Amino acid sequence: MHSTATKQPKERSLTGQIVRYIVPLMLTGILQLLYNAADNVVVGRFDGSHALAAVGSTGALVNLILNVFMGLSVGTAVAVAHDFGANDEEGVQKTVHTSILISIFCGVIVGAFGCLCSGTFLKWMGTPDDVLPLSTTYLAIYFIGTPASLIYNFGASILRSVGDTKRPLFFLTLSGFINVALNLVFVILFRMSVAGVALATIISQYVSMVMIVVCLVREKSCCHLDFRKLRIHRDKMQKIIRVGLPAGIQGSVFSVSNVVIQSSVNSFGSLVMAGNTAAAQLEGFAYTAMNSVYHAALTFVGQNMGAKKYHMINKVVFRCFIVVMVIGLGVGTLMYSFAEPLLKIYLPNDPDAIPYGITRLTYLIIPYFLCGTMEVMVGGQRGMGMSIIPMVTSLVGSCLLRVIWVMTIFAAFRSLPVLYLSYPISWFLTTAAHTVFYFRHLGKIKKAVRETGNAE
Repeated sequence: MHSTATKQPKERSLTGQIVRYIVPLMLTGILQLLYNAADNVVVGRFDGSHALAAVGSTGALVNLILNVFMGLSVGTAVAVAHDFGANDEEGVQKTVHTSILISIFCGVIVGAFGCLCSGTFLKWMGTPDDVLPLSTTYLAIYFIGTPASLIYNFGASILRSVGDTKRPLFFLTLSGFINVALNLVFVILFRMSVAGVALATIISQYVSMVMIVVCLVREKSCCHLDFRKLRIHRDKMQKIIRVGLPAGIQGSVFSVSNVVIQSSVNSFGSLVMAGNTAAAQLEGFAYTAMNSVYHAALTFVGQNMGAKKYHMINKVVFRCFIVVMVIGLGVGTLMYSFAEPLLKIYLPNDPDAIPYGITRLTYLIIPYFLCGTMEVMVGGQRGMGMSIIPMVTSLVGSCLLRVIWVMTIFAAFRSLPVLYLSYPISWFLTTAAHTVFYFRHLGKIKKAVRETGNAE
């Protein structure tokens, strides 16, 4: 078997396996962020705060639209992990071909829809007139890369679900270098401003897509992709949708709350928008590092569910919980300590915007580990096959709370600190709720196993 598949974890080496799994995945996520970081650094340095605000103001909207479909890749990850853990190679094959076909179809539809409606969406968000034309240009071009983005993410989910996090890292490394190089060429040499950084991004996305597809076509294991076998297998599609659609809806509604908050930030003007964008970019690196632990929880729990090693699930989640806290607190402390020089990377010509970025980091980056613990508990639940409960818990405990906060507390005490406090409060409450539901569901599984006598 060519794939670097991770077999069901042994207890004595579980923490080591988790760390070995998350390091390449963490680096992969950081490279993906470098797409946007390169966009922001280059456009901020050579075009100023208006261009930076134009690029940054599109992030919440992009996530709102794409997260529903990106969530389906979570369904793919769970379906592959369950079948792989059960040594069901035919099941993995069916999931692979169903997933890739779904990603192609969704990518084309969403890309066309987003490209045509970019300007309308940005107006609904209250994007200021001085950055609206640039934001519209960037977003319309960016959506052309949607098919590549979805196909890559579905393909990468397949590989990661069998333990291969290294090859996706290599693919993102190469495409990341291409993105940075093209950014410099298009913006500095051709003076294409935000259109140049958007074009560089989608070219690099298509490069990564080609590499992941070629990898799957050449794969000799159960993850092999054969275009002649592309079809929708109803049972696999149902499983992907059952787990992935709630995950996508959750991510999308999270983005609704972020759009509401972004709209509130927009009301303070383009200078605040620029500082907020720069700080959010830095937070993205912390989130990506912690999100790799979420994927580890989902994959390892999923494999153990497929192998019926239910006694390992708590051990996986507990170790992931500790790892994510260490990462979150460590990265958060470092970023807070070096907030000003880090923000200057994005805002070299706009010192007046830096204090606004520091304000955001002050209220978000230190308690950011709470976001990681929330994600780990979600990963544990989804790895067990849960879908609706994690979604509803997240929507009520986090998203709805933020929207209510903006409409009540923020409306009464209108300031950036009050706005930003909605994040750590929602993370804490949602983590607590997820933990309760996680233990309740695991208890039901163990009880059913005891009654049927199928425990390993």
